[in-house]
Amino acid sequence: MLTTLKTSYTDTRAADLAWALGREPLPALAVLDLELSGAKLQLRLLGASHQVLLEEEGRSCSETVACMPGSSTPLPLGVSKRIGEWEYEFAARVETLTQGSFAGRAQELLALVADHPHGLAGTFPGSPHAFTAMLAQRHEGQVRWRTWHAYPQEGQLVVTRTRIGARMPATL
Repeated sequence: MLTTLKTSYTDTRAADLAWALGREPLPALAVLDLELSGAKLQLRLLGASHQVLLEEEGRSCSETVACMPGSSTPLPLGVSKRIGEWEYEFAARVETLTQGSFAGRAQELLALVADHPHGLAGTFPGSPHAFTAMLAQRHEGQVRWRTWHAYPQEGQLVVTRTRIGARMPATL
C-alpha cells in the first residue's frame, strides 16, 4: 500500500533517528494490520518514521525507529536480545547515494512495497523521494520486517531489518 502522508517532513537527518523497544503506540499517519500465520502485526508510519506492533500467543513487542524528542538511544548498528521466549534481532545501516542513484533506488523501493500485500509506504509532501517504507513476512516461524527511511536532501537511505520469534536451532 502506498499513501501520501498528510504532514510536514519531520525527519530532517538520518542521524536524528533513534531506536526503542517497548514504547506504547504513537499517533500514526498510516497503518497496515496484518495476520501472518497467527501473529498479529501492525505496521505504522509515524510523522517521525515507523513503529511495529507485534502480538502472538499472548506475547507482544513494539519497535520504534523515529525522531523521538528526549531520546538518548541513537539508532544502533545491531541489537540482539531476548524478550521473554522470543529472540529479537535488529540491524541498521545508512546508504549514501548520489542524487541520480538515490532517485532510482527510491523509485525501485516504492514500487516493491506499494503493491506488496504486506507492504506499507508513505511519501512526504514536497519531495517524491522523501518516504518511509515497510515490508513484513513470516519465515521459518519468525516474523521479519524491513524498513527504508529516505533522506533525499542528504542522499541517505536508512535501511533496517528485524527478526523476532522462537530461538532458531544452530545449524552446522
